[in-house]
Amino acid sequence: MNKLLTFALLFLSCSFASAQKRVSATSPDGQTRLTVTIADRIYYDVESHGERLFDRCHIGLTLRDRTLGAQPVLKSKKLTKVSETLTPIHPLKSAKVENRYTLLTLTMGGGYKVEWRVYDDGLAYRFSTALKGDIEVLAEDATWQLAAPARLVLQQPGGFRTSCEENYSVVASAEWKSADRMSELPILVMGERQKVLISEFDLFDYPGAFVKTCGEGTNAFAIIQPKTPLEYEDDGDRRQKILREADYVARTSGTRSFPWRYMLITQSDSQLPLNAMPVRLAPKNAIGDTSWIKVGQTCWDWLNGIPYGPDVTFKAGINLDTYKYFVDFAARNGVGYMLMDEGWALDTRDPFRTNPDVHLPELIAYAKEKGVGIIVWLPWLTVEHHMDLFERFEQWGIRGVKIDFMDRQDQWMVNFYERVAREAARHHIFIDFHGAFHPSGLDYKYPNVLTYEGVRGMEFNSNCKPDNSVWLPFIRNAVGPMDYTPGSMLNYQPERHHGDRPICAGVGTKAFNMAVFVLFESNLQMLMDNPCRYDQWPDCRDFLTSVPVNWDETRVLSAEAGQYCVVAKRRGDRWFIGAITNSRERDLTISLDFLAESSAVNGAERQSSVREYAMTSFADGINANVMAMDYLRSESRVSATTVLPIHLARNGGWCAVISPDK
Repeated sequence: MNKLLTFALLFLSCSFASAQKRVSATSPDGQTRLTVTIADRIYYDVESHGERLFDRCHIGLTLRDRTLGAQPVLKSKKLTKVSETLTPIHPLKSAKVENRYTLLTLTMGGGYKVEWRVYDDGLAYRFSTALKGDIEVLAEDATWQLAAPARLVLQQPGGFRTSCEENYSVVASAEWKSADRMSELPILVMGERQKVLISEFDLFDYPGAFVKTCGEGTNAFAIIQPKTPLEYEDDGDRRQKILREADYVARTSGTRSFPWRYMLITQSDSQLPLNAMPVRLAPKNAIGDTSWIKVGQTCWDWLNGIPYGPDVTFKAGINLDTYKYFVDFAARNGVGYMLMDEGWALDTRDPFRTNPDVHLPELIAYAKEKGVGIIVWLPWLTVEHHMDLFERFEQWGIRGVKIDFMDRQDQWMVNFYERVAREAARHHIFIDFHGAFHPSGLDYKYPNVLTYEGVRGMEFNSNCKPDNSVWLPFIRNAVGPMDYTPGSMLNYQPERHHGDRPICAGVGTKAFNMAVFVLFESNLQMLMDNPCRYDQWPDCRDFLTSVPVNWDETRVLSAEAGQYCVVAKRRGDRWFIGAITNSRERDLTISLDFLAESSAVNGAERQSSVREYAMTSFADGINANVMAMDYLRSESRVSATTVLPIHLARNGGWCAVISPDK
């Protein structure tokens, strides 16, 4: 009997093993390996640089009538090597991006495929289906099982309704409890040797993803998604009350590709801010000609809208004289836009009745004559109820619209984003989404979408602290443009901060608040302070207004996630450097050896390492630890052999511009 039992168990074990199929793909450099196991589910493991990172992760899609990934049948596999160079329309990091990967395509029985890309610095996968008619997706199975415990950097909202502005929290993977809050994407997995940034891309007609723990001690987490709203009603001028939800997360076409789930794998923290996955995974431009889209900086009146001083001879407020004052400042300083926030319309629900004190037609004509474009703010519900406003705004001469308070990422709301982007593009109007979730590909398909909020930025005043902001280059800003609204000239250390509209201030030193203008990426970068305050510090003003928003090249010179970051960026023949730290004072040393490799404008030969450059820098002053306004401006000569010592006060910064002699 024992021999028969042993034989039976051995037979079953062999049968199960033979039923499993394993397929592998390796990155071009051979350092990252994906292994997919086809068994009762679709499982995958990930190894990178000799370390197992993920073990027995599983994926699938539960539809109304079937589950893709349950008892899967592999019909065919295909491995392809891909190598190409991409040129992004709006180069936030680099004008050229290499796209080299191993493509693994698994064709499964039941009308679906799973496509994998394995890069030297990560991997991505997505489902695609070829099913008739519409399908209902009840849930998505996307589970990450860590091979070893790690720290997780999370942004944890209280529910699916969120503007994605929570502070980051650091949680041990084994201690994340089922009763704890879920997290938005992106999240950062901090292992002992390597880090993994997890996010999604190419998100269309499908809900955005959150993640939750699979239980305390599991070291695993999985996707959770909001249900599709079926009935809803307005709740004021900027919120919608959902009355009834479906039991599915998406009703969509049966023939389509689903969003990419990607993992950027890094062995050095300095690789995180250079994340190129969005460019590599981006959908194609859907609007054709983009020559009319002009990125740049904008003035803004919401936080500091009351100018004062000897040149202010009018009563300031939401009126024509005040906006002309902002426009004049923009024109003098080469700033392309003026953003008018709430108040320009007589009623936030009606975009066609303008505040008579503003005299909008006169203001638009005045700004156009000075080479400045006008942007207006609206709550999203007003846009939803008046989608014809883009045609009218085009006739008026408005260049862009800031749309606010969506605060959701269910399928209905994701589709709202796309409807807005498409209609705005038809009328040559660009979009700034506030109250928004993380960038997920819309800005590549519709390049008139210039930026998103989805961040705890300067609007939070005293609750926007460097201890949180220093994570942004490594997480939120790593996945796409971010409207942090930087540039405060009134600066305080956290324990001394005070101020609110219309006299808002920035936490951190003045050098910190200038450095983030270089570090933080947005195709529409805000100047959050008042023109009169910028004019009080003309050296700071001239530096800030000279910083480009798109770049030819980006290098991270030194970085530790959540601690400090030093980045150098090149546009043409000029380099800008920005450095920030958290609440810890520190001394750093950076080399300018990249100047030896810097190519001159117009394709000239590489510069000699002994060539000297002019550098203008802004550093924390000796008393900046207490008096955050204290800064030191310096001019010096540097070359590729220069090694710079940089002192950062607590919550401090350092920035510079390096230019060749003319």
